[in-house]
Amino acid sequence: MSNLREPLYRRHRFPPEIISYAVWLYFGFPLSLRMVEEMLAVRGICVSYETVRRWAIKFGRTFASEIRRRAPARGDKWHLDEVVVSIAGETYWLRRAVDQHGFVLDVLILKRRDRRAAQRLLTKLLKRAGVPPRVMITDKLKSYGAARAEDGPSG
Repeated sequence: MSNLREPLYRRHRFPPEIISYAVWLYFGFPLSLRMVEEMLAVRGICVSYETVRRWAIKFGRTFASEIRRRAPARGDKWHLDEVVVSIAGETYWLRRAVDQHGFVLDVLILKRRDRRAAQRLLTKLLKRAGVPPRVMITDKLKSYGAARAEDGPSG
């Protein structure tokens, strides 16, 4: 390897290939900083999770935008469901939207299971997606129907 480096990677102890691999692991997969540290350690690269965090802050935006650009288009069929979760002894509803390819569109944890909660999820989904889905599949919960009738997409 030559001593000439790109200006972005100057003054870093590790070569650009290792830095880009660590940042790619962190943004490309649902891994924690410590898991990335362990994966690099298995390959013989001794890096702390704090170093990986700093690399993610410095180089992450370009990697994340590139991963998003290469990701397949989101589907036009949405599956909405909810499940009860207990956090610190309190009951919450975890609402989730998934497209037909299994990509999680959004997750929302709310205290209530009413029309306003369903409307909040739908508003958030539509704002992020930009276009309404062709089909929206629910578990026939009446709050989804009420939220969709008020201002959501038909389908």
